[in-house]
Amino acid sequence: MNFEALVKHISTIQNTLQAQAAHAVNLALTSRNWLMGCYIVEFEQNGEDRAAYGEQLLQKLEQRLKTKA
Repeated sequence: MNFEALVKHISTIQNTLQAQAAHAVNLALTSRNWLMGCYIVEFEQNGEDRAAYGEQLLQKLEQRLKTKA
């Protein structure tokens, strides 16, 4: 193997695995966001067709989660 082949192999490995890692992160974040949204909607609607307005759930949730971090 010559130097150019070494560079090509390492570059291919880097690019391929970096793309796979980015894809895995995107899948995980999409799943996380979907699940969190599902829980929020379920909590907000409490079995009803629509949620009540003006309860500032997201602001309260944000504050509570900040204190847990």
